[in-house]
Amino acid sequence: MNRRQLLAASAVLATATPFTAPSAADAHSGLPSEYEIVAVLRRVADHWLATHTDPGDNGWARATFFSGLMALHRLTGDARYLTYARNWAESHAYGLIGGVTTRHADNQCAGQTYLDLHRLEPEPSKIAAIEECLHRMTAVDRPAKDDDWWWADALHMAMPPFARLGVLRRDTAYTDKLHRLYTHTKRTEGGPGLYDAASGLWFRDKRFAPGLPGAITSPSGRPVVWSRGNGWVAGAHVKTLKALPPQDPWVPEYRETLVRLLTAVRRVQRPDGFWNVNLADPGHFPGPETSGTSFFTYATAHAVRAGLVSRADFLPVAARAWRGLVSTAVHPDGFLGYVQGVGDRPDSSRPVTYDTTADFGVGAFLLAGTELVALCR
Repeated sequence: MNRRQLLAASAVLATATPFTAPSAADAHSGLPSEYEIVAVLRRVADHWLATHTDPGDNGWARATFFSGLMALHRLTGDARYLTYARNWAESHAYGLIGGVTTRHADNQCAGQTYLDLHRLEPEPSKIAAIEECLHRMTAVDRPAKDDDWWWADALHMAMPPFARLGVLRRDTAYTDKLHRLYTHTKRTEGGPGLYDAASGLWFRDKRFAPGLPGAITSPSGRPVVWSRGNGWVAGAHVKTLKALPPQDPWVPEYRETLVRLLTAVRRVQRPDGFWNVNLADPGHFPGPETSGTSFFTYATAHAVRAGLVSRADFLPVAARAWRGLVSTAVHPDGFLGYVQGVGDRPDSSRPVTYDTTADFGVGAFLLAGTELVALCR
């Protein structure tokens, strides 16, 4: 039995609580008003800024927060958010961890916010480091090497900068390189690739791929299909599709892959709106988790707005998730709880509680809310 057959035989999704479509009334009224969503977003963002006067390093985790904060700035026009982001970028001289020679996707995530800041206030120095870094990978430093993205999270960190630079410079070399890196992750990494075409879901890395020697499983012997890992993938596809023109040759594949992923997670959404940390085993740490749920909310809202999925079928998914996040994870003062910390699987950073948070989780929440607001307009 090959890996694809093994995964299908294990009934990855069949054991989870099936999705029950809400009533027609819920489909229309389940989403809060724009005012209510923005109020929660501001409360969460303002709490973070008030408790983090030092904006932090320029690694992937903090960079993901700033991606969400810049989305909130675009929505509200609040100068405080722009100033905080600008100060962060300037404190790092718009540079990258590892310098311009790095090939590591995590180090390139900061480039997303640098590109956001450059778009608002164009200045070549703001994107000089990310541009040189990606140019080296594309044309200078082993341009035929396409195996750098060996873990699913890498797609979120690095796909968007490649796509945005390709469009900004009108240079398809960047978007072609992006697709080659993506294809390796999807179809080749570890042997069969990290994408499972039977389910539409992704494994975090080859250690979790069923059928490979020593594959990591849950305590009950089921596959480990990490929620946030799939959230990173969903976010990567959304940001990339937002950047690319419709005529880009790879857009149909990115759209189709995103729709397959969202269709799969729709089937296993919990009644409270959250997703379990292991999408293949609802008994594997079954409590609520905010970061994966926020990314799925972000991606679902975008797919509805872009017409990639049925509004009647998927808007209730996003609305249910948002209601769950706000009612369960957001503290009265704006602290965002139930965020699983840094890790690579459901077992990581335990326990996950009402009082656990992380910068990337806040960023994902801000992305989710700003995309939902777009559905209210």
